[in-house]
Amino acid sequence: MKKDITQKIGFGFVSLCMFITIFFLFAIIYFISTRGIKVISWEFLTQAPRNAMTQGGVAPAIVGTFYLTLCAILFAFPLGIACAIYLCEYSPKNYVVNLIRVSINNLAGVPSVVFGLFGLTVFVKFFGFGVSILSGSLSLGILILPIIISAAQEALLAVPQSLREASVALGATKWQTIKKIVFPAALPGILTGVILSIGRVAGETAPILFTAAAFYLRGYPKSIFQEVMALPYHIYALMTEGTHPKEQSAIAYGCCLILLFLVLLVSGIAIFIRQRQRSYYHG
Repeated sequence: MKKDITQKIGFGFVSLCMFITIFFLFAIIYFISTRGIKVISWEFLTQAPRNAMTQGGVAPAIVGTFYLTLCAILFAFPLGIACAIYLCEYSPKNYVVNLIRVSINNLAGVPSVVFGLFGLTVFVKFFGFGVSILSGSLSLGILILPIIISAAQEALLAVPQSLREASVALGATKWQTIKKIVFPAALPGILTGVILSIGRVAGETAPILFTAAAFYLRGYPKSIFQEVMALPYHIYALMTEGTHPKEQSAIAYGCCLILLFLVLLVSGIAIFIRQRQRSYYHG
């Protein structure tokens, strides 16, 4: 009887936490949607800002956010997967490797402004890339690298050892086993890390503040060595540096809604790929 009561209390507490989380999630979506939908139009999505950012649209910021997110993922994904495969499949099992893993986990908790200053020092000044898409993407890629490495390691370690042994017993090499057996089985878990990374990259302001973002641009970037507008920084600029707070606040909420939609869209595509890969592998 006592165990049943304890179990019911535990389930009730978990359910309460779940409902509170869902409530705040939908509250945020509702808050942003009701304020941002008022300014959403075809003009808002396809034109550049004008009249001191009180009219026009945010098309350059949308394109810039897409460029930064895509380039950051293209940089961090293969590098993170390679690091995870080495740490899980090839590295010796000793205290040095364990220390590296702990360091990677700790790196994920470093404030994003630190990565921005690192990108400013290394990519913008030392390598001479300047304030550009390339500098911002590399800074954001390093920011999400620990997340991808950690998620990939957990996914690789979750693959049963018996699958590796069976593949080797059938004559496959270690690399063939990783490529044909281990990696496809771990891919759904790896994509979970990528989904989390997309949300963080798209919404970061501090790293691109020093390395990529421009306050105002009329056109679109023509190369990765040009600076770019981005939705997170555009929102920050509208809310802190604007001279027409009423009009610019409405535009800022519209930018928030677009940013939320873009993150959900890209995450939804990644989730679809993950589910398709999972159903394909598990039949």
